[in-house]
Amino acid sequence: MTRTFALLVCLIAFAFPAQAENLLDWLESAHGPSLIKPEKASDHAILVTLEPGQQEMYPKVSPDGRYLLVTVSEHRRLYVSRRLTENGDPLNVVSEDIHAADSVSWLGKSEVSFLSSRAGGLGLWAKSASGQGVVRRLQSLYGNLTQAQVLPDGSVLAVRLEGKTSGQHGSVTHRDPFVNWDLSGFKSYVVRIDKNGLDHVLGEGTNPAVSPDGQWIVFSMAAGRSRHLFMMRVDGSELLQLTDDRSIDVQPAWSADGKWIVFTSNRGDVDIRHPHRGNWDIWAIGRDGRNLTRLTRDDARDGAPSVGRDGFVYFHSDRKVSSEERALHQVRGSVSGFH
Repeated sequence: MTRTFALLVCLIAFAFPAQAENLLDWLESAHGPSLIKPEKASDHAILVTLEPGQQEMYPKVSPDGRYLLVTVSEHRRLYVSRRLTENGDPLNVVSEDIHAADSVSWLGKSEVSFLSSRAGGLGLWAKSASGQGVVRRLQSLYGNLTQAQVLPDGSVLAVRLEGKTSGQHGSVTHRDPFVNWDLSGFKSYVVRIDKNGLDHVLGEGTNPAVSPDGQWIVFSMAAGRSRHLFMMRVDGSELLQLTDDRSIDVQPAWSADGKWIVFTSNRGDVDIRHPHRGNWDIWAIGRDGRNLTRLTRDDARDGAPSVGRDGFVYFHSDRKVSSEERALHQVRGSVSGFH
C-alpha cells in the first residue's frame, strides 16, 4: 500500500492511498507506527504559506476548512493573520493586540476570540475574522492567563500562570517561539472559568484542547523532564493518561470526528538532557491511547498541528524552502524561519 504525505508550510496537508479519502481514513486502517518505515526519510509535506520576511506559526484551521489563523512575526511586529487554506494567501490582519498571539481561537465559522486588556482590565473579546466590525467583550477576567478559548456552554478554558509577578496579564514571552509549553518562571494550571467569574482549577498543565463535542479536554502535563498527554472531562473528572515515554508530548489537537489526537513530540529522537534540541515531529494517537503513529519525518522542527474537517493536518515548520517552492509562491526575499 502506497502512503504519501503532504505538508503545508505553516501547515501540513496529507495525501493518502487511493482507498483512503483523507488522513483520518488512513489512520483508521493503521495499526501503529510500524506502518511508517524508519528508512522513509521524506513525508512529502507541501508548503502552504510563504511570505517574505515573515515567520508564520501556530495555524488554526476554521470549522469550515476554508481559512487559517496564523501568528505572524515580521520586523518586531506581531499579529494574527487570516489566510486561505487553498494557497496560503493572506486575506487580512485579524488582530494586532499583544495578547492575541497566544490566545486567539475560532469562535464559530466567522468570528475569533482572544484575550485583551483594551478596556483597562483583562478580558476575553470577540470580533469578526475579517478584522472588520465591532469588537465585543465576552467576559471580564483577572490574573495572568494565556491559551484561552470559549467552551460550548459559554465558560472559558485557559491556562493560568502563577508563581511570578508579571505586569502584562494574558501575555507570555517565549524565548523560543516554537516552545509555547515551557512557561519559565511560572507554574501553569488548566482552569475553567464560569460566566460568573468563578475559577475552577482542573489540574496542572498547558496546551489544552477541547474535543469537538465539548465534553473532553486533552492537555500536556510535566512529569520530571518529560511531558505527557492527559485527557479529562471539562469538569476535571475522569483523568486519563494517553502517552508515556521519556519524551515531550505537547500541543495536542483533535480530529473533527473526535477519534484522534494529533500532537507535537520529540519521541522520535529524544535528547533527555537537552530536550529542546531534539528532533520534533507530528504524531497521532487514538483517543483510547492506542495506535500511536508518526506522521512527519524531517530533521527540521514540525509543531503546533491543527486538523481540518477534511482530515488534512496543518502545522508550522522551519524546513528549508526549496527554489521550486520559492518560485511557486513568487517570493524573492528572505524566507528563513517558520512557515
